[in-house]
Amino acid sequence: MKHDYVLADVFTDRLFGGNQLAVFLDGDQLTSAQMQAVAAEINLSETAFLGARKGPDESWPLRIFTPKIELPFAGHPTVGTALAMAWTGLIRPKEAVTTVEFQEGIGPVKVRVTWCDGAPRSATLSVAGPSKTGPTPDTDQVAAILGLRAEEVGFPRVLDRLGVRTLSMGVPFTLVPLVNRSALARAQLDLSKWQNHLAETWAPHLYLFTADAESPGADFRARMFAPAMGIPEDPATGAAASALASYLAAVSGTIQGTGAWVIEQGIEMGRPSRLEIGATWSGGEVTVVEVGGGAVQVGSGSIRVPDSA
Repeated sequence: MKHDYVLADVFTDRLFGGNQLAVFLDGDQLTSAQMQAVAAEINLSETAFLGARKGPDESWPLRIFTPKIELPFAGHPTVGTALAMAWTGLIRPKEAVTTVEFQEGIGPVKVRVTWCDGAPRSATLSVAGPSKTGPTPDTDQVAAILGLRAEEVGFPRVLDRLGVRTLSMGVPFTLVPLVNRSALARAQLDLSKWQNHLAETWAPHLYLFTADAESPGADFRARMFAPAMGIPEDPATGAAASALASYLAAVSGTIQGTGAWVIEQGIEMGRPSRLEIGATWSGGEVTVVEVGGGAVQVGSGSIRVPDSA
């Protein structure tokens, strides 16, 4: 049977930038095994499958697959699916902002779609806190996994040095601050060392970032490696960006507050991406994290899915 999909580039305002995404708007017509087989066949970092609501006040079921596994939450599929719904008329601009709620593996995820002159301009997801933390890997081992010197991991602030942490706002990541763009660009995942030291840990996915950003208005530059997901490198990672927002809140030095930052990612891959993140925290705990950006429709297509998949 044939199933149609929309092809999008997410967290960008130009074709062939950002992170690629296929969105199937008839996900309730496919089994879990078929969804995983389709995601492997299309072989993008993620493929999204939108189900039908049971009622007008219900969330839209949304399932997200990498070529290897299903994810309970991911940023660019959530943002991209909301915008694909706008492009195809599933949601319409009753006001300047339309709110959509998805039911994902982590629970309900709300997305605000912003319109301009009747066209969707951007989308911003919100995830409720608090974040989860896990064991901190050894800095020397993390540096070795990335082919870097230990002194290139972490960057200074006034009183101490910000280091490696593991955090999750739905998907656990090992967050690795680096001293500068040079270290970020030189980082190269050693699969053998990753397999020996990180693959079986709580947060096997590596999110590297530096405050040495380059593009106007950007606060951080990032890269993400996730071989456990079947993703050698990702050009834009909303779930990791949400974890970074929680990290920045945790190291802010304040008990409560808000923050907003811009991340550039995908530069080293030739797919420049721009993610806008924010966090609200109180009593030392993150209460809400937001991740937003734009997307462009690249095309559409269909795929034949065998019943036995």
